[in-house]
Amino acid sequence: MDTDGTDQGFWKGRRIFLTGHTGFKGSWLSMMLSRLGAVVCGYSLDPPTTPSLYDAATVGTLIDSDVRADVGDLDAVRSAMNAFQPELVLHLAAQSLVRQSYVDPIETYRTNVMGSLHVMEAVRGCASVKAMINVTTDKCYAQEGRGVPFKEADPMGGADPYSNSKGCSELVTACYRRSFMQPEGGALLASARAGNVIGGGDWARDRLLPDCYRAFAEGHPLTIRYPGAVRPWQHVLEPLAGYLRLARRLLEGKADCATGWNFGPAAADALTVGDVATMACTTWGEGAAWHSDEQDHPHEEGWLQLDSSAATTRLNWQPRLDAATAVAWTIQWYRDYHRDGAARALCLDQIERYAEEGS
Repeated sequence: MDTDGTDQGFWKGRRIFLTGHTGFKGSWLSMMLSRLGAVVCGYSLDPPTTPSLYDAATVGTLIDSDVRADVGDLDAVRSAMNAFQPELVLHLAAQSLVRQSYVDPIETYRTNVMGSLHVMEAVRGCASVKAMINVTTDKCYAQEGRGVPFKEADPMGGADPYSNSKGCSELVTACYRRSFMQPEGGALLASARAGNVIGGGDWARDRLLPDCYRAFAEGHPLTIRYPGAVRPWQHVLEPLAGYLRLARRLLEGKADCATGWNFGPAAADALTVGDVATMACTTWGEGAAWHSDEQDHPHEEGWLQLDSSAATTRLNWQPRLDAATAVAWTIQWYRDYHRDGAARALCLDQIERYAEEGS
């Protein structure tokens, strides 16, 4: 991959503590880190879905330590981190579904706020850690109906429990950075906010592209809740490459990078749900179609877009795949997996193709 953020020479042998490694993004990141030669300790609950990318791609055979435990258990987090002695912590573990946060708000806050706090507290007591990134979401910002992309300094908020819990996690991160990390000369602590991440191997409920795959594979039209909602669509490899680029700067001791960062797609790739569903239908072919669901549903924001100019100018990061390509890669992954089930090979092929896009 590119020589600034994710080259093998820098990452080979680096000890990385990765929470949420059994999830969708965590599985892709585990495969990226394995390719780069990093030494990874994964800390997570069992995969959140059946099937899961973690199992389908046998990700567990690629990492060095697989700890199954809850970020809600502070003693367990501390024990695992101290035993592994990492230099970098990437915190991806989360309850990441908006609709599920309405069903179980207490668990959502417990995981997303207290879980993040536990990881930061464990980092504070682990002398080997030089840097930590807390991965949150584009939905962490206070929705004020301004119709302009969110910048990193905009207020935290969120109207639904998931979004609000991630805004709270960002506030905890900023507090720990000011109160404990930098004043004590501790680990450099940053946060990362991505857009609507898509990619093969996501089997979560109530997400557009996984729902597309399930409907198309069964020969049914897809039902969409909010076809007019605008989201910042991006392939999963885009923000993951951004996280690693940021992590490298932190590991190199660049304290000015210990702050919040947006890693979103270009403005032109903030498309409606209906637009993306139509792209998915075109790529899948074979009679794929969608229609609107006119029933009432819990609140979800109608417009989200990130301003990632800081990452572009200060980290030299920028998206490599436009939304149409990201959707095509995702649906092609599902279609090919449906035919032969070679999940790991499909992921590694796209990782290599993505690297070539940046070369």
